Amino acid sequence: MTLIKSISGIRGTIGGHVGEGLNPLDIVKFTSAYATLIRKTTTVKSNKIVVGRDARISGEMVKNVVCGTLMGMGFDVVNIGLASTPTTELAVTMEGACGGIILTASHNPRQWNALKLLNEHGEFLNKEEGNEVLRIAEAEAFEFADIDHIGSYREDNTYNQKHIDSVLALKLVDVDAIRKANFRVAIDCVNSVGGIILPELLERLGVKHVEKLYCEATGDFQHNPEPLEKNLGDIMGLMAKGGCDVAFVVDPDVDRLAMICEDGKMYGEEYTLVTVADYVLKHTPGNTVSNLSSTRALRDVTRKYGCEYNASAVGEVNVVTKMKATHAVIGGEGNGGVIYPESHYGRDALVGIALFLSHLAHEGKKVSELRATYPPYFIAKNRIDLTPETDVDAILAKIKELYKDEEINDIDGVKIDFPDKWVHLRKSNTEPIIRVYSEAATMEAADEIGQKIMDVVYSLAK
Repeated sequence: MTLIKSISGIRGTIGGHVGEGLNPLDIVKFTSAYATLIRKTTTVKSNKIVVGRDARISGEMVKNVVCGTLMGMGFDVVNIGLASTPTTELAVTMEGACGGIILTASHNPRQWNALKLLNEHGEFLNKEEGNEVLRIAEAEAFEFADIDHIGSYREDNTYNQKHIDSVLALKLVDVDAIRKANFRVAIDCVNSVGGIILPELLERLGVKHVEKLYCEATGDFQHNPEPLEKNLGDIMGLMAKGGCDVAFVVDPDVDRLAMICEDGKMYGEEYTLVTVADYVLKHTPGNTVSNLSSTRALRDVTRKYGCEYNASAVGEVNVVTKMKATHAVIGGEGNGGVIYPESHYGRDALVGIALFLSHLAHEGKKVSELRATYPPYFIAKNRIDLTPETDVDAILAKIKELYKDEEINDIDGVKIDFPDKWVHLRKSNTEPIIRVYSEAATMEAADEIGQKIMDVVYSLAK
């Protein structure tokens, strides 16, 4: 059994002893700590906290514990039911709530669940806030409401509709162009909430033909839920048979978007953001942001429009912070996460789909042809296992010194930018490893430069 407490929330496998898995006692403690933080920090007068969940088998149990605990802490709960992460984020601001909790373990397998914690803006807590929740939980420094101040509870199942309405209202979403293009679309929603909201979104966008794979929201995932090529054989096989223009694949909480071309080949999750950014920048030039481990193609596309690209530390909250600081018009992460401030500051696959189809309709190309218009890069992902005694920070400092003549970014580990490739080394916060991402114009070149840096690290670690 596993229980992971971090600044971004609490997640774990269901069951086990207290402190060893995600169980009702730990859920109560963490929810109470979160409620205590919100009570101290919120600037809105509302007493409401929104709760939404993906379709995991454990979701009903976790939801009941969370909602009851929030009521016991004196908060009025608005339960929006089966809802995507971006839907819940939007619901917080639409309700004028002082916070929100999303019950989802994102791309983790079916035995996992988690609490993702939102502030009054429907955005994830920052590092300081997350650490304060951990401190309060550890100290059990919370106080429950007396009988006259217990919170209320209501259900509101209108937010999927409101989310779709907000997407359709975006200026760059061209429903007429999408309808006229008469697209044939396939979707794989891995038996979670995407199976509820994506078919309705596509219908409202004017897509008349939709092939559905794993759209029953049972929570019993038919394949590993992370939207990577190795897990998507069924939908790729469906596309290879022909008859559809594009396939969209989402993870269980619908904040990541992967795509498959009309010939059954992966579009490449790194290129979801790149493509949507191209469309956005064409109509509204401005700055862009992605994290240090994301493809250089976004920088290339941004500069094509004479605009400025900035990199953030890894993590959605870091991307959002950098986007706000640089007034970025589009940003996100290379895992298929599109953040479009015109909608809200959160990764949103619905926004990604609507903008991508608008772009595709305007370009009049096949999906594979559109993909070929972007700079070709390949990313290799590796890890270096070290001993607990290894001084990882000292190794990274030496790497930085060795490559000081190259462009170096050290806001999150060490990233070495060579003229035609890059390598990013990050240490894990939970185990003695260094993650090594490298990118180049071919997979061979990406592997080669990654291995070269890894060899240097191994020599320094001796």
